[in-house]
Amino acid sequence: MFASFMTNAWLSGTVVALLAGAVGFFVVVRGASFAAHAIPNGAFAGAAGAYLVGMNPLVGLVSFALLSALGIGVTSRRVRNDVATALSLVAMLALGAAFLSASLIYEPTINALLFGEILGVSSAQLWPVLVLGALSVLALGWLYRPLVYTSVAPELARARGVNATLVDVLFLAVVALATALTVPVVGALLTFSLMIGPPAAARVLVARPGLAIALSVALSVLTVWVSIAASYTFNLPIGFFVGVLGASLYLAARVFARRRVSDSVTYRA
Repeated sequence: MFASFMTNAWLSGTVVALLAGAVGFFVVVRGASFAAHAIPNGAFAGAAGAYLVGMNPLVGLVSFALLSALGIGVTSRRVRNDVATALSLVAMLALGAAFLSASLIYEPTINALLFGEILGVSSAQLWPVLVLGALSVLALGWLYRPLVYTSVAPELARARGVNATLVDVLFLAVVALATALTVPVVGALLTFSLMIGPPAAARVLVARPGLAIALSVALSVLTVWVSIAASYTFNLPIGFFVGVLGASLYLAARVFARRRVSDSVTYRA
């Protein structure tokens, strides 16, 4: 698993994990898990459309992920957020189905888009991942303080004059970029599991935002590294292992937190 052809897998997986861990913390805190599930489906439709017209699938992933995020952000100002997200999800799934039916994509390609194929990442695919990952981290750093205010203390954010709507739209754009990078690695169906499982576990264990983000990133990297090794060893899609490990981390964090509270009560008694 440490052969030269695996170098791109480890590098791209690490970049994706770093970004998913940082973005996922705010997804969990802001209650945007449904959006984190819907946007990858938009990215999947974009990749299918790119294959149809002979373009680089990453272009379709980024374009449709941003389009889906923009649709959710704008529509949610007029209707309930969950309704706006569901409408975007349905529209993108319909487009994806239409693109797939009109194209000649082979079954392994579809399977890779849905469940991930990190072992097939080429050097040509790696550089765009690194560049977009760096841009996403910079954007997240720029939005960090407004995101913390609007996520943890919305009243304080309003008092400071923070435009919550603009922050929401910009954050969804960052989620879209993170999604576009994550889909080729773990697949559209399980992208949100990497952005929800480790961050949710970190949120349970740590209260302070900075430390929680650091722990979320560490757990995401651990999840991806273990998943890459397991995918290579057992010849199964990496998305399967990411989903199982993400859910296991959260359950373990809940059990640990409950036992910690129980021990604290017993000690005081």
